[in-house]
Amino acid sequence: MTTMRKITITASEDLIEFVDERARQTQSNRSRVINDILEAFRQSELNRMAAEGYRFYAEEAVAFAKASAEAVGAAISQDDGMEEVWNNEREAG
Repeated sequence: MTTMRKITITASEDLIEFVDERARQTQSNRSRVINDILEAFRQSELNRMAAEGYRFYAEEAVAFAKASAEAVGAAISQDDGMEEVWNNEREAG
């Protein structure tokens, strides 16, 4: 169970009216509405940061693949005996 702490905030009248209306609609209270809004914002930020991290690592992987493609191709073309080994493993498998 999450421990709750009591805090004091200052907000514009418009925001207070919004929170109060939302509390009425959901049969809740200001604290619950504000807590839900903050939790949704936190989750949104975590999702944004995760997506940013995935994009970074995807770009890094593409850059590595491009940089290593020539070396991998050269290594494969020089290793003409590997095709026979792979074929034998496939037939045995």
